[in-house]
Formats: sequence, structure tokens, C-alpha cells
Amino acid sequence: MSLPRILSSKPLVKAWGSLTEYVLEYRKANGDIAHINREVYDRGHAAAVLLHNLERDTVVLVKQLRPPPLINGADPYLLEACAGALDGDTPEGCVRREAIEEAGIVVQDLTRVCAAYGNAAAMTEIVTLFIGSFTDEGRTAGGGLAQEGEDIEVVELPFVRAFELIASGGIVDMKTIILLQAMMIERHVPIG
Repeated sequence: MSLPRILSSKPLVKAWGSLTEYVLEYRKANGDIAHINREVYDRGHAAAVLLHNLERDTVVLVKQLRPPPLINGADPYLLEACAGALDGDTPEGCVRREAIEEAGIVVQDLTRVCAAYGNAAAMTEIVTLFIGSFTDEGRTAGGGLAQEGEDIEVVELPFVRAFELIASGGIVDMKTIILLQAMMIERHVPIG
């Protein structure tokens, strides 16, 4: 099967990210040539880390305002793993930076879980996911960067309670769900 071709692209908006309309041509399974138009949002790649205190078996999540849930009529304050745009860093460097900025935590060991598209139908962003351990040594308040308009609440809770929040709808962020599930799988079937 031949790869699709980009016939044209037209920038629609350039702000925090960029929205571009693409016209693609591809060969369907039956051999016919088809064309599709899609708007694609690009804001670069990102990384996220689920912070785990091994001694207490707790995880640290952050709660912050997210406009899309508000637009959908849902609670706009989501519980999430620390995350951010790479901004020129490696994924590892990004999660170490974000853990300090958002949660006030210095990450000790990092385990890479995966790198995945959050919404391959509409976004170019690939998010690299990690689980990171921490102790209270060097811990600060966190809360995000005021110059970036961040107003972040740091939430520490038992791992099992955080995992239960997936089923109850208390955690609806996809990257956080994947990380909590990866940690649960690791407990039952050691990976590696």
C-alpha cells in the first residue's frame, strides 16, 4: 500500500499552537483514489510523569483549569499527572522540569512507559509517559509558574485511591489513566 500524499496545506490559525487545513490523497483498500480534508493542530510534543512515593505508596497529581472540559459543560479542574511541552528538552528533561514547577518534586528514578498520540485524528502531538519515584527530600510547594498563568493545586493520595478514581470518573485525563493503569499492571505482572 502506498503512503498518502499531502496535496496542499493552508494555515488557518497560529497562536499557542497552529491549526492547518490539509488535503490528502490516498489509495483505498479497493484501489480507488480518495481525497480527504482535515484540520490538524500542532503544538509540539510533550511528556508526562506519574510521581510515586514508594515508602507511602502514594501518587502526586496536579489539579488545574482546562478550558475544553468547561466548554463541554464538565468540571474544568482536572486531576492529572505532571506534564508539559518539551520546549526543546528531551522527554526526560521535560518531566523533571515539570515535576519541580508543578508539584515541587525532584524526580529520582524514571521509568519510560510509552510514547503515544493522544488524539491522532486531529493532533500531531506525541506524549512520552513516565513513572517517576520521589521522596520528600528537597520538596517544595510547587503550584506552577505564575508567568505562565498556572494556578496548580498539588494533590497526594494513595495509589489505590487514585486508581479507583478512573472508574468513578474522578480522573478523566487520558495520559493519567494510562500511567495509573501501567502502574497497576506492573504490580500484577512485572514488566522486563
